Amino acid sequence: MHTGNNKTSSINFRLVARSLTIVENDLAQSKALLKNLVFNKTTPIIGITGPPGAGKSTLVNALIDVLLADGSKIAVLAIDPTSPFNFGSLLGDRIRMASHFNHPDVFIRSLATRGSLGGLSAKTIEMADVLRAAGFDYVLIETVGVGQSEIEIAGLADITMVVLVPESGDEIQHIKSGLMEIADAFIINKADRADADVFANNLKKIIGQKHNVQPPVFKTIASQAGGITQVANFIKGAPTFKNKRRELLLAEKAYKLIQHKLTQHIDKKKLQQDIAEALADKNFNLYSFADRYL
Repeated sequence: MHTGNNKTSSINFRLVARSLTIVENDLAQSKALLKNLVFNKTTPIIGITGPPGAGKSTLVNALIDVLLADGSKIAVLAIDPTSPFNFGSLLGDRIRMASHFNHPDVFIRSLATRGSLGGLSAKTIEMADVLRAAGFDYVLIETVGVGQSEIEIAGLADITMVVLVPESGDEIQHIKSGLMEIADAFIINKADRADADVFANNLKKIIGQKHNVQPPVFKTIASQAGGITQVANFIKGAPTFKNKRRELLLAEKAYKLIQHKLTQHIDKKKLQQDIAEALADKNFNLYSFADRYL
């Protein structure tokens, strides 16, 4: 269980930001920095995922308010979708979290996926570990909510929370089974909307078929901070139940890191240019082209 020790210790945000930049951009000091990380406290990583429009940013914003009340220091990694045209972060600085940007106990960093097919940046694992080593009490990771990011977050987070809205009701049978299976808790946000109770009951029935121990289902109205205290209490009191899957989770992390190292020499912009040139050949074959990079 997370005990929240050393909450009075100070964290050098400028040093944290610089370390994240070194790691994110694979600068010369990156490898040594990561190998020398020291973890002096148990800091849970909370993954918050779900489909677009579920109100994840608003939920994180409200959650920060509640967690700050007991003196916690909180780091947020907001994983933003990347434009395939300019390779930049589309959502930028997360306007909905603006009220916390200057708070002395909150550190927020946006991170572009940079074309990662899974939706999580290949650097997310490393950056999350930098934040854990910095001494934060909680590290919140908000994912894009598209592609396979919902599944991938389970390999990174200690607690995975899936955010849905009542309007998902008609689609509940079609929600990816993997998404249903990785959640440690479900949050029905915008629960003041019609059919929220019906949706909650249907959701409980479906997840009951997929879990031996049924994860809790919370109803929240994040824009009004409704139900957020219950979610925060769950995070504070959640046992380290994922320790049973520690080997699996670490194997997933290791695979992701190895995958990144093996492909980091490939520049996606240069790849696009090479494709454009190769297409001039009427006998262009994608598989032969790809072999050039192996």
